This record gives sequence, C-alpha cells and structure tokens, in this order.
Amino acid sequence: MIDKDLLDILACPICKSPLRYFKEQQELVCRADRLAFPIRDHIPVMLEDEARALSDEETEELYK
Repeated sequence: MIDKDLLDILACPICKSPLRYFKEQQELVCRADRLAFPIRDHIPVMLEDEARALSDEETEELYK
C-alpha cells in the first residue's frame, strides 16, 4: 500500500497532473497523458520509460 501523504504530493513527471492510484494493478495513472506508472515493492517508478501506455478501453474506464 502507498502512503496517502505520498500520494497527495506525487504528480505526473511529464505534465505535472495529479495521479490516480489503482491498488489492484499497483499503478499510478495519469489521465492527461494516458500513462500508467508501476509501483514496485511499495515504491512508485516515476520514469517515462517505465510507464505503460493505456489502451482506449482503459482510458474510457477512467472517465466513468
């Protein structure tokens, strides 16, 4: 689990937008850039090269 205080200060390293935490997938998602940043061993990996591009279906789910 990611500390709530840490989540409050983390932002997308590309556009500085807020990130949304998905516990089950262990990812932080930037809706603006449609990227998912992995969390490994309770540590967010905030590198663009490590981010996963979201599919159109995943992006649609975010806006529900």
